[in-house]
Amino acid sequence: MPAAHATYLDPHTLAAIDSLELRARMIVEGLMAGMHRSPYHGFSVEFAQHRPYAPGDDLRHLDWKVYGRADKLYLKQYQQETNLDLVILVDASGSMAYGSDAPRRGKPWTKYDHAATLAAALSHLALHQQDRVGLTLFARQVLDTTRASNAQGHWQAIVNALASRAPSLKTDEQDGADRGTDLARLFDQILAKLTQRSLIVLISDLFEDADALQRGLARVQFNRHDLIILQVLDHAEITFPFRDPSRFVGLEGELPVGLDPPAWRDAYLDSLQAHQRGVERIARRFRFDHLLLDSSESLGGPLGRFLAYRAAVARRGNK
Repeated sequence: MPAAHATYLDPHTLAAIDSLELRARMIVEGLMAGMHRSPYHGFSVEFAQHRPYAPGDDLRHLDWKVYGRADKLYLKQYQQETNLDLVILVDASGSMAYGSDAPRRGKPWTKYDHAATLAAALSHLALHQQDRVGLTLFARQVLDTTRASNAQGHWQAIVNALASRAPSLKTDEQDGADRGTDLARLFDQILAKLTQRSLIVLISDLFEDADALQRGLARVQFNRHDLIILQVLDHAEITFPFRDPSRFVGLEGELPVGLDPPAWRDAYLDSLQAHQRGVERIARRFRFDHLLLDSSESLGGPLGRFLAYRAAVARRGNK
């Protein structure tokens, strides 16, 4: 990938840009330049069938030739409409407000910044090929949601929702709904509203009890949906580089704790690795893809992984 375009995918560049919409457009452009072919490869757009027009349908898909012959309104339905909708779930709980890196202007790049930018870019790619996309922002309960749609202007609604729900580091500004997560409850609420088979993308730090994650994934599998888990952690959470005695403040209602980091580093890393092994084991059990993302690294990898997954889904659907 040319260096100039690779920077579009780098958090150090993106952190200096206030507009989420501009960040998402930049990383899509960077991905396009780096792949040397259409970045939309894998989004099946082959024509499948016609269906009668219903009020509220996107008029861009009307087949005017059919209307001219039969004087009736029909929409072109493409392969992905008979395949998978895209449902993006973004964690907006207190822990997602953490960011240890302040690349430019003293503004930290948080886990939520990484997650929201990734969600906006995935939405942009999917909507470009007329996939229907729905967004849900959640913490302990659903905070905001957009219906699944590919209508004109829907991407702006997704971006606005993502931009308006960034969690705060100031824990006293958050209410109980913004602290913690409850994935089992979340999937219950989401799955009750899905009327057709969907691809669900969960973007979260997964600071959640393993049993709750397992119950949630079991519900997804039982309802025959596909799932990709994009787990976003800050580089400092992965490496625990702290050296000086510090006061650690919980972002989801926990009491502050004073620690000597070197004395606790090995125990922390062992605990984190055990948690990660549990997450990976649960994902494998249900045959769902899981990808751990370091928020200090380029977004190109997870986007490429997503597109490759969609390509595989399209090939299976066309057999």
